[in-house]
Amino acid sequence: MQIPLQIIFHNMEPSDAVEANINEKAAKLQRFSDKISSCRVTVEAPHKHHYKGNIYHIGVDIVVPDAEIVVSRIPHDNHAHEDIYVAIRDAFSSARRQLEDYELKRRGKVKHHEIYEPVPGQVTE
Repeated sequence: MQIPLQIIFHNMEPSDAVEANINEKAAKLQRFSDKISSCRVTVEAPHKHHYKGNIYHIGVDIVVPDAEIVVSRIPHDNHAHEDIYVAIRDAFSSARRQLEDYELKRRGKVKHHEIYEPVPGQVTE
């Protein structure tokens, strides 16, 4: 099944290379969950007036049954996100981790900690 993918560009021209990269990353998400019903990716260059130093913001919104996984961080000081492909990689990496956590919870494979009960005793000295 193909994931219904929507790519939105803000403050920048659409790029075929960027779209191809996003399509590749979104297709890989399907390995972690077959329950994805839609995926929306927003690519934004918030400071269009800069000649150099644009920090790209990538938002990923994945809809799965009973939940919505949203990755939307504003990278204020992360200058690695001046490269759009690094920003895309980081956003999809975060989405993958959240999707894996969702699947573990859905399957009931979460770790349950034992409740610690103190052993009764008496201090002698």
